[in-house]
Amino acid sequence: MNMKKGIVTMLAAAALTGVSAAEKSIVVYFSHTGENYAVGNITEGNTAKVAKVIAAKTGSALYEIKEAKPYPANYRACVDVAKKEQRDRARPDIAGQLPDLSQYQVIYLGYPNWWGEAPMVVYSFLEKVKIDGKTIIPFCTHEGSGLGSTARKLAEAFPKAKVEQNGLGLRGATAQRDAAATEKAVAEWLKTLGKVK
Repeated sequence: MNMKKGIVTMLAAAALTGVSAAEKSIVVYFSHTGENYAVGNITEGNTAKVAKVIAAKTGSALYEIKEAKPYPANYRACVDVAKKEQRDRARPDIAGQLPDLSQYQVIYLGYPNWWGEAPMVVYSFLEKVKIDGKTIIPFCTHEGSGLGSTARKLAEAFPKAKVEQNGLGLRGATAQRDAAATEKAVAEWLKTLGKVK
């Protein structure tokens, strides 16, 4: 393949994925399974479902944050642990190997909105990887609070990264039960960001 043809092919591929030729992105997310508010017991988390749609539409890599000590599957028990972590500003340990983010300029960051905050394990992740100078685009699942103050709090906590304030908040029940509505909401949001044609 000659040089000119190669560049044209790269640009065409970028147009199809919605990612500029100079921009590489990754979807990093934390998602809770087990008993969830409004959707019952689930084997794939609400945020995971949204993350996979974003990755597919943007041509992004995908990485799931997993806590070393899993949050309880029982809803009330999970609430108790998560609230205590938030009060203590805890930094739970992460299971598995962290990704090398050096090749990515954009990080789509997903999580459930727990009382106006991303879960503390998300903060653990962001403090352990190198995000200075990167664009972080938040998205969350919720049952009425939307994105809340999560994007603002992330921007305050990580001032050396650029945290996009036009994040996506999608109801967990929608993400879990309505794939078409989820895909539509993601597509419309990505268009506002200029990430898809």
